[in-house]
Amino acid sequence: MTDTQFIPKSYSKNLDNGQVSWQSPSNIALVKYWGKYGEQLPKNASISFTLSNCNTKTSLRFKKKSTSESFTFQVFLDGKREESFEPKIQKFFERIEAYIPFLKAYQFTIETSNSFPHSSGIASSASGMSALALCLVSMEQQMSASENTKEYYSQKASFLARLGSGSACRSIEGDLIVWGKHPDIEGSSNLFGVKYPYTVHANFKNYQDTILLVDKGEKQVSSTVGHDLMHNHPFAEQRFEQANNNLSQLLPILESGDLSAFIKIVESEALSLHAMMMTSMPYFILMKPNTLEIINRIWEYRAKTKSNICFTLDAGANVHVLYPETEKETVALFIEKELSSFCKNGEFISDVAGFGAISI
Repeated sequence: MTDTQFIPKSYSKNLDNGQVSWQSPSNIALVKYWGKYGEQLPKNASISFTLSNCNTKTSLRFKKKSTSESFTFQVFLDGKREESFEPKIQKFFERIEAYIPFLKAYQFTIETSNSFPHSSGIASSASGMSALALCLVSMEQQMSASENTKEYYSQKASFLARLGSGSACRSIEGDLIVWGKHPDIEGSSNLFGVKYPYTVHANFKNYQDTILLVDKGEKQVSSTVGHDLMHNHPFAEQRFEQANNNLSQLLPILESGDLSAFIKIVESEALSLHAMMMTSMPYFILMKPNTLEIINRIWEYRAKTKSNICFTLDAGANVHVLYPETEKETVALFIEKELSSFCKNGEFISDVAGFGAISI
């Protein structure tokens, strides 16, 4: 499939006004993507768990305008106008106009809220952009009499979300999503995320993710800048090869349920991501002292108890603690007693692998 297939030929129905609403989750990558080319295309394939409790609810109210010379919209977060969000939406609309050609014909009010605190240090771009993309695709569905399938609209929503925030394309469905063309994964694409198509062992069902909120401030280096620094990075090509190889190794692990092998790949991926940041030019460190303390505590606990607990990191200081559902009670106790003290105000969020966005 090419991007031209997402350009609609025409619309058969007219919408004067209305509202559509979606709830879309965040996601956490197991094999990371760091580095992109072209228009939000990944330099390597990635795979993620879709989350459940960390989500964004977005309502899109629309009203037909008399002129269609420019984009007209306002963004509200928790009922309050957020003009700081609007340049990103403007850029998003510019990128997707060819695929959603009715954008300039409407006045939009975008009302959004997160289930997690906006300042919690969890990136809301994946959940927010995917929810907005789904709202726009819902509008298109109402305007079209085509025979397009549910799969087509899901792919289009993922395709659009990617143009707002790369990882947002992995938040449309769940529970395991692959983004990026990979020779070992049938149907994989750089254009949109796809559901992982192969057998997954029961060990990885309802996988738990407790997010330890180490730092709630704004990152010193944005993800966009970080991705751009991969263009002249001395280890970029080796990193892309490593990620794709790790994804290949993960396929038999997901089928067999080998938690020990899973842990090695997931933790290595997290540290490799941050190694790229520390060896770029300019270099930067997003981990905090408490990030490292938590990692060491997890390693000690695992060695002592033979637990299958492990960690992963996004492009920030917070730690995602991953563990199978069978260890939910014991790991929760460990987090409460030993790890929560390293979180900002003792805060953490308990989450679990979910199954994607829902219309609300």
